[in-house]
Amino acid sequence: MPEPEPLISVTSRGLYCAPGDFFIDPWQPVQTAIITHAHGDHLRHGSAQYYVAQPGESLARHRLGSGHTLTGIDYGVQRTFGTTTVSLHPAGHVLGSAQVRIEKGGRVWVVSGDYKRQPDPTCAALEPIECDVFVSEATFALPVYRWPATADVIADIKRWWDINSERGLSSLLFCYALGKAQRVLAELRAFTETPVYVHGAVGALVDVYRKAGIAMAPTLPATTERARDYRGALIIAPPGAAGTPWIRRFGEHATGFCSGWMRVRGDRRRRGYDRGFVLSDHADWPALIDTCLATHARRVLLTHGRTDALTRYLNEQGVESRALETAYGAEE
Repeated sequence: MPEPEPLISVTSRGLYCAPGDFFIDPWQPVQTAIITHAHGDHLRHGSAQYYVAQPGESLARHRLGSGHTLTGIDYGVQRTFGTTTVSLHPAGHVLGSAQVRIEKGGRVWVVSGDYKRQPDPTCAALEPIECDVFVSEATFALPVYRWPATADVIADIKRWWDINSERGLSSLLFCYALGKAQRVLAELRAFTETPVYVHGAVGALVDVYRKAGIAMAPTLPATTERARDYRGALIIAPPGAAGTPWIRRFGEHATGFCSGWMRVRGDRRRRGYDRGFVLSDHADWPALIDTCLATHARRVLLTHGRTDALTRYLNEQGVESRALETAYGAEE
């Protein structure tokens, strides 16, 4: 019996579902785009119609700006696209991140977008979905990438901040502006109520999270006022601000970076930060394996990252696996 046509194929514009006539996270403008989350490599300008999970609608509108047609869909609610039935389910990556479940004729494909399995107070936890084919990321798909407990990492950040304060230094912590910064601020509530200064790019997204009901540590804008004394303060900024004139206002300071890449000592040295904190919004090696196997998929397709090692491991476990060439990157 011939193999049925795939529900998802890779085209020059992105991942395309022909029977539903829609794209998932297209990298070129299309008529209908279903978006897994609001990071820039998955949500791009120019498409005619966007669909997102309802908890991430405000983020998507913020990132796209005005003039876009965007529809929010509650998690778990089924919608018909062409001859397919589609629903969105939590991915645990950032606020409003979603897996896309596609069903046609009894066959089920799930496109995960980016995801993680660690608890996160800023977004709904991933729910593994049984399917025939699972499309997974592979950003940190090497055995070396295993995440410590989040509470231990946040406690380490607080200790670093306290030590720097005793030395009369400001603490400049670089975090990705969407997702990571808000997660750190939410987790810091268990350790302090001291206000944290934030870069404008971080602050704008903190406001979106607050309006969505996400509780975080108090924040203040890191302004351009040179007269302000930032000694003893914690400042959160995006990595792009590192090495720019913007940081001169903080005087003598120590630098830290929150990322899964900080798990490898060579990465910490090469990036030139004083401290590295291992905190990722992606799944680590054990969580990738657990998630792929929990779907009971007979085939796993890997979109971006360290695909070779995970493909080899899954094939050894009897799960057919191969890589898909896509234009997604890793915001980490």
